[in-house]
Amino acid sequence: MRLFVAIPLPEIIADAVAQLQSGLAGARWSDPEQFHLTLAFIGETDRRGLEDAHAALSDCLTPAFDLSLSGCGFFGGDRPRTLWVGTAKSEALIRLQAKVEAGLRRAGFDIERRRFAPHVTIARLGAISQDEAARFSASHNLFSVGPFPVASYSLFESLSGGEGPHYEERAVYPLLLA
Repeated sequence: MRLFVAIPLPEIIADAVAQLQSGLAGARWSDPEQFHLTLAFIGETDRRGLEDAHAALSDCLTPAFDLSLSGCGFFGGDRPRTLWVGTAKSEALIRLQAKVEAGLRRAGFDIERRRFAPHVTIARLGAISQDEAARFSASHNLFSVGPFPVASYSLFESLSGGEGPHYEERAVYPLLLA
């Protein structure tokens, strides 16, 4: 099974983000019901790995916080591959992500070491030029929605499907309420 840890978006926030999903021919728009903000990608593992991940994540206790989404951009440089909506600066989000990543590493998972760039993927890009992606991003760069409460995060399994991946929630981890 292919696992990752993420914050799912509340429906009202996902609906606001989905309003951006038009005007770019060739983009494969993500299903708004699947919108999430990835905290850590675990990758392929077995049932034992699922249990180890669950145990590690159960120990990652941090306070609940509010989060806003802000801006639009793309990954891939001159060969754009992903269109995203970013987050407003959030030290609480950075702390949560660092705790999740450290907990998974202590449990023996080989989590890729890269700078955390919090985002929600809104489209996969195929044969779209850098200029097209940059124009789309610039025209939506003032996008902002929220704040919304983040009171939990989840462990997801990514399942392959005919129209792209489908994400199934395997466990929910509540954050500490003030």
